[in-house]
Amino acid sequence: MGDMMMNWVQYPFILGDDVAGEVVEVGPLVSRFKPGDRVVGHAVSIDKRSNRASEGAFQEYVVLRDNLVSTIPDDLSFERACVLPLCLSTAACGLFMKDYLGLAHPMSKTQKTGQTLVVWGGSTSLGSNAIQLAVAAGYEVITTASPKNFDYVRKLGATEVFDYRSATAAADIISALKKRSFAGAIAIGDGSMEACIEIVAVSAGKGRKFISQASLPQPKQSPPKGMALVSFIAGFLWFSASTFLKCKMKGIQYKFIWGDDLMANEVGSAIYEHFLPEALATGKYIAAPEPHVVGHGLEHIQAALDLVQKGVSARKVVVTV
Repeated sequence: MGDMMMNWVQYPFILGDDVAGEVVEVGPLVSRFKPGDRVVGHAVSIDKRSNRASEGAFQEYVVLRDNLVSTIPDDLSFERACVLPLCLSTAACGLFMKDYLGLAHPMSKTQKTGQTLVVWGGSTSLGSNAIQLAVAAGYEVITTASPKNFDYVRKLGATEVFDYRSATAAADIISALKKRSFAGAIAIGDGSMEACIEIVAVSAGKGRKFISQASLPQPKQSPPKGMALVSFIAGFLWFSASTFLKCKMKGIQYKFIWGDDLMANEVGSAIYEHFLPEALATGKYIAAPEPHVVGHGLEHIQAALDLVQKGVSARKVVVTV
């Protein structure tokens, strides 16, 4: 499947996106950091614009781009900090890039916009960041989660939360939006696009009808042995065609989020340089969700990936090195 989706990758290759640790060396043009600084960063080896194994996270020394790195306070452990980068970047792309929702950027002193964003899938790692970034940018957030995570998403700043498994969840959110100015939606997780299409079609009014899409089709059951790739391709094609037709009929725009995109535009610096360092230092931004450390050493990477595949809730799987 890697050859189908990312055929530019030349093996052997180093994967991985999320890292936190100490700076050991800086390039000649870098002035924001010095050796010994405690940082968190987004590694981008898998992106075609990088395509360099040295920029992969699953190794002891990683090359990071300075516009995707933030200092972290002394009281924030590396284990907690490293839950952030990929999902922080993906949320930032979907919320702030001009060809996605194009919302106002987060600021140290929040200025209310009077608009409401819908985050479907608020207790996920991506949702945890989308909620916090949107609130810091001055938007009210309505989100979904399972009831056990209602308090968790409220702690992150969500104003209202609905059970995503409820048959009336989309209708309930539409009702909650009736007297609000709607800023758009970010769809996270299986079934989220269908729900967000329903919400945006009714709630956008004369405003821009747009969904930042972070969901891909999930098989309802395990495919026969040897048929996993065929099953994925078939599901993806059906999902894509169905989504396109539904959105076309309702006048809705959407775009799948590629979380590395902020490496090549102003959003990377806006988040990692101008917002996150102070937000983490002052406690305005929480490193969420909670880390779940599965082991110490690179040999535990596979066990971590296996755990992710089984599914985790309101946690991020971490390996220390």
